[in-house]
Amino acid sequence: MLRQALIVAPPSAAGSTWMRRFGDYSDGFASGWMRLRGARRRRGVDRGFVLSDHADWPGLLWAIEQTGAERVMVTHGSTAVLARYLCEQGLDGREMKIEAYGDPEEAA
Repeated sequence: MLRQALIVAPPSAAGSTWMRRFGDYSDGFASGWMRLRGARRRRGVDRGFVLSDHADWPGLLWAIEQTGAERVMVTHGSTAVLARYLCEQGLDGREMKIEAYGDPEEAA
């Protein structure tokens, strides 16, 4: 089901048990820092995307629209507000509660 999915996760998920459950994957990093030469190599990721993680409401909605996604899982910030708004716009917007990216024992 997730074979062709785009999974967006915070940097703390890298190398975690949570990420390993996806099997063989290609990773990337989105940051304004990716404009700097060698940033992708220093982060040790397959792809680097020049995209700031600081977005205002219009910028966030524009980015979601540009993906063409029909379902958007909201994991951070005002999740209920954004998920509800996306549903009102005809998308399948859902909150996704994430308690920890590793094993429950690691989170304790």
